[in-house]
Amino acid sequence: MLAVDGPSGAGKSTLAAETVEALGSRAALVSTDAFATWDDPVAWWPRLEEGVLTPLAQGRPGEYRRMDWTSGTPRPGELVRVEVPEVLVLEGVSSGRRALRPRLSLLCWIEGGTEAERLSRAVARDGEAARGELRRWQLFERGWFAVDGTREAADQLV
Repeated sequence: MLAVDGPSGAGKSTLAAETVEALGSRAALVSTDAFATWDDPVAWWPRLEEGVLTPLAQGRPGEYRRMDWTSGTPRPGELVRVEVPEVLVLEGVSSGRRALRPRLSLLCWIEGGTEAERLSRAVARDGEAARGELRRWQLFERGWFAVDGTREAADQLV
């Protein structure tokens, strides 16, 4: 299991997608963006554990409901099935959290520039209407990473 963690707008999704593409059918990608909401940045973790990580560890497919943001307000969306891969790539803020680290083969931390640069990229990705929420998210993740020690625990810094 590989975790690609780091702040919003740093390039985690791009790096994770490129990694999965390089590994081909041997890999599966699960993004924490499928679980998180503006008001619930990291407490959703039990849904990932119960729906995906535990079944995969037992050699069974996992599944989860991806957050649907099409209305502008997150709500449970499509059911996503995750077949048992040779390599599971977890991507997103808190994917390398302390509680998961003993099960990780590799934790990759991606910096992606200054906070202002990352905010600009995230706004370009999510739209100007999301700027306030993205800034609030940045403040949250700054505290989260400091307490969790994610960057310091990383096996690889990008």
